[in-house]
Amino acid sequence: MTDPWAPPPQQPGPPQQPAAGGYPPNQPGPPHPGYDPAYSGHGPTPTSTAPPEEDSSVQARFKKIFSDPLSLALVVVIVLALVFAGLLGGELYARHRADSVVAGVVECVVQDDATASFGVLPPFLLQHASGHYTNIRIETAGNQIRDAQGMKVDLDINDVQLEDSATSSGSIGSLVANITWSAEGIKETIQGAIPLVGSFVTGVTTNAGAGTIELEGALGSITARPEVVDGGISLQVENVTGLGFTLPREAVQPALDAFTSRLTQDYPMNIRADSVQVTDSGVISRFSTQNASIPKQTDDPCFSGL
Repeated sequence: MTDPWAPPPQQPGPPQQPAAGGYPPNQPGPPHPGYDPAYSGHGPTPTSTAPPEEDSSVQARFKKIFSDPLSLALVVVIVLALVFAGLLGGELYARHRADSVVAGVVECVVQDDATASFGVLPPFLLQHASGHYTNIRIETAGNQIRDAQGMKVDLDINDVQLEDSATSSGSIGSLVANITWSAEGIKETIQGAIPLVGSFVTGVTTNAGAGTIELEGALGSITARPEVVDGGISLQVENVTGLGFTLPREAVQPALDAFTSRLTQDYPMNIRADSVQVTDSGVISRFSTQNASIPKQTDDPCFSGL
């Protein structure tokens, strides 16, 4: 017999759904990322360290560049262009600096403005590194050379070796100087440099055919022939006239000799005259030296900048 007061039998219900995350209630889930079973609950919770994404990105870029032939070629071109620009800038600066130094030495020697330029090949930086300069071109302004007014010089210097020693600052293989002296410059120079004769001269004319110059004055004239004498230029008197009659050449030759000796001799590095020629507008001459030693600063202050 059934107990009327007994509770009704339990009806089966729908199956219990697992909790969020796929696990039944009160059941432990998978360990949390970074979970450490040895963690005691005290102190900061250990965390995992993921590799930085930026490093991976940079590596990926480099890998892409070096795996792409076009990108690699572009990188090479840029690098070469930067190197070339740096070398070109250094070459131009070094040339400008060297031109200024050499021009300064020449300006000191001749006492006139000058410009200098080094040969294009080999590159100046290579010349400077070796201390061997193949060729140098120098030109003065043409105002004067020392006390000689209206005198201009064009210099060609080859095979320069800068090497300091007890007796010199280096050597020059060859130096050639082409000097032009205008008739007007001859007149101005003689007027200011030769006593008595200078005050006599009012003009100078040249005779290219005869190879002579004529110093003209109000009371007469002096005809002289430029010649190379003892490594310098001398004005050899051929005829002196005054007040309508001829005077002895010895009356003016010593004064002209002293004048030309002071102007065209005693140049550094044993520079000596090779030739002289009279033109329609003045006198041109050639000076040179071979295998010459460059003076030290103590011997010639003009070379202190080298």
